[in-house]
Amino acid sequence: MLLYYITDRSAFPGDEHSRRLRLLDKIAEAAAAGIDYIQIREKDLSARDLESLAREAMRTIGEQTTDHRPLATALLINSRTDVALAVEADGIHLPANDLSPQEVRQIWKCSAGALARDTLPADPLISVSCHSPEEVAQAGVSGADLAILAPIFEKKDARGAVPTGLESLREACRSEIPVLALGGITLQNAAYCLEVGAAGIAAIRLFQENDINEMVRTLRSR
Repeated sequence: MLLYYITDRSAFPGDEHSRRLRLLDKIAEAAAAGIDYIQIREKDLSARDLESLAREAMRTIGEQTTDHRPLATALLINSRTDVALAVEADGIHLPANDLSPQEVRQIWKCSAGALARDTLPADPLISVSCHSPEEVAQAGVSGADLAILAPIFEKKDARGAVPTGLESLREACRSEIPVLALGGITLQNAAYCLEVGAAGIAAIRLFQENDINEMVRTLRSR
């Protein structure tokens, strides 16, 4: 089961400095627990502040690497290819109506040659937000690595959003691209997503509001 943690520092209490520290602690916890992907989604930050946070996140993830446990967690930056390149992140998450995966790969290829950094991935990991099986299929055709389909279930803080439901998830999972289920995911309903073909789950609250080690152990024991 692939596990994908989406950050939201605004959900933490306190001032901006406190929320940032809490988020970095949660990122460290997620990396240590073996979360596969962490998406920095702090859309309200300026490019400079986002880059600063992403650099600290990359350093925090790197600190979880030991001789006995190689680095396994990939860091993706929401939308900002320039920031991802600057901090040498593993890739990009593309919201709807953003650049295409092909465009991102071309930008990455040109920038990687100009920067000539040995630690910069030669090819970025790219996840794409999708809201229907058709969009998932298009994401696969366009060269994305992961499709994040949402919302699968109704979310408490987004009553107006119409859930796509498990049948749409099942249909989307017939595409060749791995599909992760997002939206209202709980320990109880995560198994249903896997049963219809999802490669894993993506979540904010499930990871951010709980002990991630416990969440990972429970999810991967099913």
